[in-house]
Amino acid sequence: MKYIDPHIHCVSRTTEDYLYMARAGVVAVTEPAFWAGFDRSSAASFADYFRHLTDIEPQRAARYGIDHYCWLCINAKEAEDVELSREVIKLIPPLLSHPRVLGVGEIGLNKNTRNEITIFEEQVDLAARHDQLILIHTPHLEDKHKGTSIIVDVLKNDRRIKPERVLIDHCEEHTIRIARDHGFWAGLTIYPVTKVTPQRGADILEQFGPRMIMVNSASDWGESSPSMLTDTCLEFLRRGHSDREATEIFFNNPCRFCGQCPKWKLRPLESSTGY
Repeated sequence: MKYIDPHIHCVSRTTEDYLYMARAGVVAVTEPAFWAGFDRSSAASFADYFRHLTDIEPQRAARYGIDHYCWLCINAKEAEDVELSREVIKLIPPLLSHPRVLGVGEIGLNKNTRNEITIFEEQVDLAARHDQLILIHTPHLEDKHKGTSIIVDVLKNDRRIKPERVLIDHCEEHTIRIARDHGFWAGLTIYPVTKVTPQRGADILEQFGPRMIMVNSASDWGESSPSMLTDTCLEFLRRGHSDREATEIFFNNPCRFCGQCPKWKLRPLESSTGY
């Protein structure tokens, strides 16, 4: 079986992780811009990071037969510094034409503060002005339901935003309906320490069905692993679901969402049910 991990932070993963992904059947990944484990001190730090995402990491992934794409933004955790955030945002427009950049992300909220909302709105505007796909980070530390509701309100209030071109990630049982009911794609992050376990992920897939839903590992420098993606698929299959159903969720759905960007080269497999 082939897999796509639509949210993984490869810059923080080892060569062994790439070897695992290749052996497991992961053929493509998309990597959103995120927090580096510390707050960066200048826009120049982000400029170097963006080069790592657009030029260096795709070369690294290609050594293992993995197609690597990325997203650019200033993440919610560092968006509290409005002045720095605006300097970083100025770096992004010239990079949006890069062949490995799918859109703007992962933008969203961390602690649901006024400054975070301001920078979120400005990055939504950036995406809208440049007709970009959007990948959303929903909060972990504060009220996820409240943060997700704020995010959806901002997106729905901007008439330029097409919901089918937005992925609201890190959904859980109490927030996935908010995303789905408003026409957005929903992401399940299998990161058992702070997010969803493979078992809970399979439960959610069974409850809500495969339409406009994706599964990812969001592996970074924390207690996470690329194996969470494949472990969830195995749990899904163990419950009696077919290979065809799994292919829809773990390969075809990421192709459908990312394929809205003409730079994305992979296409859904023929087993598609055509929903």
